[in-house]
Amino acid sequence: MTLDPVHVDGIAQLAGQVGATVETSDQGAAAEDVWASFLDPLYDTDGREILAPLGEQRRRKVPIEDIALADPPFPTQHGLDSGTINPTTFKNGLVLDVAQAAMSATPSDVELHRGRTIIMAVHSNDATLAFDDEWRADDRGYARRRVLDAPQVDRFEQRVVHALALYLAESEHALLNADAVDDLFVLDGPIYPTGLLRWADRDSELADLLAEDDRPKSVVGNYVELVERFVERDIPLVGFVKTSSRKPLTRVVRKKTAAPWNSDSAFFRHVLERRDDGERLTNALTCTNWFRSRAGTDGMLAADGDALGIDRELDPEAYEVTFFVVYDPRTDLVFRVEAPYAFTRDPERRDRLTRQLLHDVAAEQGPPLAVAKADELASIDRQGSEELTRRIEREFGMDRDASYNDLRWGAIEEKF
Repeated sequence: MTLDPVHVDGIAQLAGQVGATVETSDQGAAAEDVWASFLDPLYDTDGREILAPLGEQRRRKVPIEDIALADPPFPTQHGLDSGTINPTTFKNGLVLDVAQAAMSATPSDVELHRGRTIIMAVHSNDATLAFDDEWRADDRGYARRRVLDAPQVDRFEQRVVHALALYLAESEHALLNADAVDDLFVLDGPIYPTGLLRWADRDSELADLLAEDDRPKSVVGNYVELVERFVERDIPLVGFVKTSSRKPLTRVVRKKTAAPWNSDSAFFRHVLERRDDGERLTNALTCTNWFRSRAGTDGMLAADGDALGIDRELDPEAYEVTFFVVYDPRTDLVFRVEAPYAFTRDPERRDRLTRQLLHDVAAEQGPPLAVAKADELASIDRQGSEELTRRIEREFGMDRDASYNDLRWGAIEEKF
C-alpha cells in the first residue's frame, strides 16, 4: 500500500463529508416522481416519443424461491457471446484486435460448443496495404476465421478494430448457427451492436465512418438479418445486458426535472429496490413492465429511424428495441433484457419471456445459464491474451508498441 494509515483515515473523513452531503438528496423520491409522472410516455424536447410502456406501466415482484423452482416457459436455450484480446498497437504501425465468438446450449451440446468464429481486425495508415481475406476453416471445420481490413481513421484506431472484430465475430457466428436454436436465443449483451452505433454520437470522424463505410454497415446489417431470421422461424431472440452505462433516459429527464442519478440503471435501481426500516429486502426479484425505446442508439433502428440505410424486409416497427429491467436484491444488481418489438408486441409472449428471464436470474443469481456458458466459452483471459499477442509478435517479427504502463502493470516483461 502506498498510503500511510493516517492518510487513509483522512481520505475516509473526506468521503464521510461527501456522503453526508449526498444523504440530503433524496434520490429515491426523485426516481419515484419520474416513474409516476414522466414515462407514460416519455417525450424528448423536440416532441418525439422516445419511451413508452407496452401495456400497463407497473412494477412487479416475485419470491425468488418460487420463481427459481417454477417450470421455465422455454425448455431449451441457446446463448452467444464474443470476447477479444483487446486492441494492440505494434511497432510496424499496425493496430489489431482478435475476437472469437461461441454459442452455448442448455442442455449442453458439445459439438455446438466447439464451434468458433474468429475475426482479426487490422488497421494500417498505409493505404497501399489490404488485409481482407476469405473465410478459412480450422479445427476440422469446427472453427472459421478471417482477417478484416479496418477502415482508415486518423484517431480512434483501437476503438474501430475492437468494435468491428467483436461485433462481426458475434453476428457471423449467430447467423451461422441460427438453425441450431429450438426455443429461445439469448445474446450476451444488447440485441444490436450498441458500441458501434455509438460512433454516431462520439465524434464526427466516427459518425461519418458509420454512415458511409460499408464495413460497419455490414456488421449492423448482420443484426438486422438476425432479427429477420428469428422472426421467420418464430423463435424469440433476446439480449441480456449485464452491465450498462446508458444515459439516454436520464439525459432527457434531466431537461425536465431533477435527475440526480448518473445512469439509467441507477434510476431503475431506485425504482425497484424495496426497503423496510432502511434495510434492503432480499426475498423477491422485482422488475418493470416492458417498454418500447427510441432513446439514444435505439432510435437508429426505430420505425422512424433510417437504420443506416440498411434494407429491412419486415415492418420497420418489428425491429424496434423493447426492454424490461430486473433487479436482484441479493447482489444489488440491475439487468436489462432486450427484445425486438416483433417478439414482444404479443402480451402472452411478453409474459412468457418475462417469466423465463426472472426464472433464470433467480436460479443463477445472475445471467441465464446459457449466457454464462457462452461467456466462458468465448472469453479470452489475460494469460491467453498475452500468449496470443506474443505469438503475433513472433509472426510479425515485430514487438508491440509498448508504453511504460505496460511494463509497470505487468503486461510485458522487462527486456535487456
